[in-house]
Amino acid sequence: MELQQMRYVLAVAETMSFTRAAERCLVVQSALSHQIARLERELGTKLFERTTRRVRLTPAGEAFLPAARQCLAAAERAVVEVAAAIGEVRGQLRVGVISSVAAVDIPRALRDFRRRCPNVRISLRVGASEELVERVKEGDIQVAFLGLPTTARPEGVEAHVIGRDRLVAVVSPDHPLAKGGPVDLRRLAEEEFVDLPVKTAGRAQSDLAFSAAGLTRDVAFEVTNTAFLARLVGQGLGVAMLPSAYAPQLSGVTTIQVTDAPARVEYVVWPTGSRTPAATAFLRLLEVPDVSDET
Repeated sequence: MELQQMRYVLAVAETMSFTRAAERCLVVQSALSHQIARLERELGTKLFERTTRRVRLTPAGEAFLPAARQCLAAAERAVVEVAAAIGEVRGQLRVGVISSVAAVDIPRALRDFRRRCPNVRISLRVGASEELVERVKEGDIQVAFLGLPTTARPEGVEAHVIGRDRLVAVVSPDHPLAKGGPVDLRRLAEEEFVDLPVKTAGRAQSDLAFSAAGLTRDVAFEVTNTAFLARLVGQGLGVAMLPSAYAPQLSGVTTIQVTDAPARVEYVVWPTGSRTPAATAFLRLLEVPDVSDET
């Protein structure tokens, strides 16, 4: 059984397509299919059910994936550790961010890290805070940037506070509120809202504040991307509440101070226990305290 065969199996499992898996692995589809068929013969069972319209894992394939991931991770770590022993940082840095992170300039940090560690392959995933925490715990992401209400804290991961902020109201430039001064939650509760999905940390910041004030509000539009949220607000379809440090990055909207606005805390998090050399180097670049060179 070869590591490359495992990589091919994982690629097919993640894309549910032999064609897309071959593109991801930079090989022709026939070569990828041949290697997977060879592995299946060695194992004495099929890992995938194939039809002209779909590909799906067999029960044997489902059982094979966790061990394959562990083997590949161990092999990758071995290469990284050898490089670290001679003073080089290699491997992968998988970063997760929420779209409204403001305490760190993520593009600039990744640029600086690439210049410092050119042999590390960087990948980036944008998602919700709770999703990113789970991916860090699972080892899919090595470092993540979150935004949480002040009543919450990341669990099951190492965490460091990188910023604190309050929310502001965001409205279209021709909205009646855009011409006045600060408002309070009671006045905002009269408006229709554009917000993130229910049960996300970004949504909870506002939901908890209105609930604590004994107010209800109408969320007419739910979106997963703050840039698209701002486009809806800019067209007058509703108002939104976003971190004050992030709101100036948006165009076509006006921000208003909220006198009783909720607060939020931004964190950088990483897995408990050992870190990869790349993750350690990145956290040190961010000047996270108490991060040593130990991995």
